[in-house]
Amino acid sequence: MTNVPPLGPADELVLLDRELTQLDVRKRQLLLRRDWLVQVLNQPSAAPPHAARPNPAGRPAPPPRSAPGARTLAGTPRATSGAQNVLLTLGGILLAVAALAFTLVGWGQLGIAGRSAALGLVTVAALAAPVLLVRRGLAATAESIGVVGLLLTVLDAYALHQVAFENSGAVAYCAGAAALLALLWTVYGLLVPGLRVPLPAALSAAQLPLVLLASVNSSTALPVGWALLATAAADTATALLLLHRRVGPAPSADRTGPSSRRFVPVGVLAAVCAWAAGGCVLLVALVLSSGARTTPVALAPSGLFLACAALALAASLRRPQVATALAAGLTLTAAVVGAVRPAVPFAWTAPVCLLCALVVLALSRAGTPRLPRPVRTGLAVSAAVVGGGAVLQTVPALALTVLWGPASRAAAPWQGRPTTFRDTIALDVPWHAFSTAPLILLATAAALAVLHRRSPGPATAVGTVLPASAAVLLLPTSLDLSHSAALGVQLAVTAAALILAALTAAPSAATVAPGVRSAVSYSATAVAAVTAGSVSCLALASRGGTFAVFGTLLVLCTALAVRAPSPALRAAGAVAWVGYATGLLCAGAAALALAPQQAALLVLVVPAAVALLAAWTPHAPAELAATAPMLLAVALAAGEGPMLSLVLALCGVIAAGTAVRGDRRPVGWAAGALFLLATWVRLAASGVGEPEAYTLPVSVLALAVGALRRRHDPRASSWVAYGPGLAVTMLPSLVAVVADPHWLRPLLLGLGALVVTLLGARHRLGAPLLLGGAVLALVALHELAPYVVQVAGALPRWLPPALAGLLLLVVGATYEQRLRDARRLRSRLGRLH
Repeated sequence: MTNVPPLGPADELVLLDRELTQLDVRKRQLLLRRDWLVQVLNQPSAAPPHAARPNPAGRPAPPPRSAPGARTLAGTPRATSGAQNVLLTLGGILLAVAALAFTLVGWGQLGIAGRSAALGLVTVAALAAPVLLVRRGLAATAESIGVVGLLLTVLDAYALHQVAFENSGAVAYCAGAAALLALLWTVYGLLVPGLRVPLPAALSAAQLPLVLLASVNSSTALPVGWALLATAAADTATALLLLHRRVGPAPSADRTGPSSRRFVPVGVLAAVCAWAAGGCVLLVALVLSSGARTTPVALAPSGLFLACAALALAASLRRPQVATALAAGLTLTAAVVGAVRPAVPFAWTAPVCLLCALVVLALSRAGTPRLPRPVRTGLAVSAAVVGGGAVLQTVPALALTVLWGPASRAAAPWQGRPTTFRDTIALDVPWHAFSTAPLILLATAAALAVLHRRSPGPATAVGTVLPASAAVLLLPTSLDLSHSAALGVQLAVTAAALILAALTAAPSAATVAPGVRSAVSYSATAVAAVTAGSVSCLALASRGGTFAVFGTLLVLCTALAVRAPSPALRAAGAVAWVGYATGLLCAGAAALALAPQQAALLVLVVPAAVALLAAWTPHAPAELAATAPMLLAVALAAGEGPMLSLVLALCGVIAAGTAVRGDRRPVGWAAGALFLLATWVRLAASGVGEPEAYTLPVSVLALAVGALRRRHDPRASSWVAYGPGLAVTMLPSLVAVVADPHWLRPLLLGLGALVVTLLGARHRLGAPLLLGGAVLALVALHELAPYVVQVAGALPRWLPPALAGLLLLVVGATYEQRLRDARRLRSRLGRLH
């Protein structure tokens, strides 16, 4: 409806009548359009009503629209088509079953002429019927009968073998029949373009002839492999022809037209068959190559590998894809390795694989202007896969060198230095298999360094640092060096990694990309951490080695903590300095044959030194790491009470000294807890069993803290300020009163509770008033309990019930007053602090 202008009521009424009239006209138009659409769906020759009937409103005719009834009728043809397909499929299946039953069961009841005439007539009829049906537009019926015709040709081949070629070889006959059927189905599919099944069926049948003939005429799997390769080549050519070239009888046909689209499924099927046949070729070649013991025998499967690689490379060049190029690179590597493997020792197989990977990588890089990008990517990925596999073969040797050997020395420290580094591992390992591991890692690092120089990136930078470090670490194992030489090599790697981490983190390295700098710095730090831990464990084999290695690492960590350009490296150096300083002190205590309790005092030198140094140069990571030697000292002194008390007190002194600084005030709580623990341990060691000796110091400290808080915040609740301090002493003492037969503790506890109650009432504090009053009442009840029991025993038995009933009567009679008293008491208690 149009916007109503500012008119009078009469004008507005006229406007509304006009709009209603237009709505009625529009409704009649839509109803006419709906009737015409229903007629179109029922009678295609119906003419549109708007073509013969003028528009009453004089407006242009609206575009055709589909009504709900039209959609319902349109769904009906679809449902009919679906039912038709189901019926046609069932009919085709029944015809196929009937033909099969006739061939297998009823064949013997006819003579030669009858058999030939029956099968020939039925086959010709089944193959000729789709031609007429396609011309009449009955595509689904033609497809079903065409499938039956194809099946009949298979039965014809079977029948022909039973009649004329019964004495020939079954496999050879199957090969010839498959070839003939493939040719026949191809011609039939091209002559009848409306059928979709004959061409895929022909392609499927074409997979069998060469393979069957090769399996019949050979006693080894090699001819079968070549037959599979020839089949794969034919499938590849078919896929490339049908998927990537214009196919159609008309020169002007579009690539996406009907004449081209009908060949797309065949091309897809050909590609799938090519991949399947190629995979079978690789499997055959792999089995033959793994069983070859001499080079001449290994050349045959290597040639098969090479031919398969050439086919994959040609396909990737015709249609650039990463997958085919990847297969080409891997197959080419397999060809070279398979040919060389029998002539080289087992340890050199991985270097040969790595060399092939480097060659493939060089080919992909050298062909940058000519090779398509997917091909270069696939070759590079294949080189990465092969090179990664070669590098993975060095992981066992690296694990034995860096993990197992050092762990075995750490489990039995100072038991004597082994003669060679391999003796450190103490395992029966075939070391000749790992003799080329450093060469593999060095070659990998060099290749990645060259790549990084051409195209710098974090991945290539890290890939250069890690393999190079691992190669140097494996030298003592591969060359069977002495234990001392292994310590020197690992110390050198640690120092070099720390220097590299510091250099890449320095501001002078700003010319390098930030991502590369961070990656190199972090990877070098990780290498330094791993090698430092490894060499530290290895050094525990002898006393001299322990002091030498720990001292060297302590100097390196000191330099890193003081001179490192990065805060993260300085923090790591400080934390490592705490660890190695503690290790040196423990080693010194062991060399001096000190008891664990005495060694605990020596260990506390490290956190004390950190606290003193932090007073001039605050260093949070070092101070946090200093808690570890404190815990170690406590663990060492745990066997002797007085020494444990002293260690705890010294730890409290260190914590208190740290808490003197303004930014370390919270450490004061830890200092107080340590002093309290030291006191308790000392009391327990002295045989003190009174609970007040343990709780009174805590109460004094807690009440002092509460008083300070109330001074700074007068609104603070007394339960928060004084409740914990009072409860710590009063509640354990109240429990002790129950089992104490003497009068001194109840008297002192009662006097203390009375004083607390009076102070709470004087200063209007809820916690002292209620806690003190409750404790005082319970102590009084405990002291009066024997007398109450005596009096209760002397009274008549009817008196307690009578008194209880009288009390209930009084309370019931004055219930409202008692309720008001309770509310008044609650309000008064609420006004207490």
